[in-house]
Amino acid sequence: MGSASSMLTQYDIEEVQEHCNDLFSQQEIVSLYQRFCQLDRNAKGFISADEFLSVPEFAMNPLSQRLLKMVDGLNFKDFVAFLSAFSARASMQQKSELIFKVYDSDCNGKVSFNDILEVLRDLSGSFMSDEQREKVLTQVLQEAGYTRESYLTLGDYIKVLGSYGVKMEVEVPID
Repeated sequence: MGSASSMLTQYDIEEVQEHCNDLFSQQEIVSLYQRFCQLDRNAKGFISADEFLSVPEFAMNPLSQRLLKMVDGLNFKDFVAFLSAFSARASMQQKSELIFKVYDSDCNGKVSFNDILEVLRDLSGSFMSDEQREKVLTQVLQEAGYTRESYLTLGDYIKVLGSYGVKMEVEVPID
């Protein structure tokens, strides 16, 4: 056959499907594998930061540097597991866990006021001043019963920010 999908066996597909909690169909996994192989230009079995940055949508994302820390060097199985939070079948909990990891850049399981502020700065750019961002964040935290000095765990984060309803879905084209 010669295509990238011919290198995936039925066992491989089922293993990846199980690894991502069945959030992608077998056809979607085959499509993701083809895309993975396109990104893995040197056929090393993982995607480097430079290869991720070759995707214009990724490179233009204001959070790309934070995301790179999470995706640099992922093999196919972990690549699919990472993307599974973007599946339409992923729960709000699964989506919130991924977003929390974006905020928790030092991976200590806690998010500080400054962690959230940095992400807001990345997302809002020059459209908001630092003072405006701090004011908004302080108000959101206070309304949820937290202060600027509070460190949010995943559960706290979901209580404060997860209730706003997050839409994170990616359509996987199936050839």
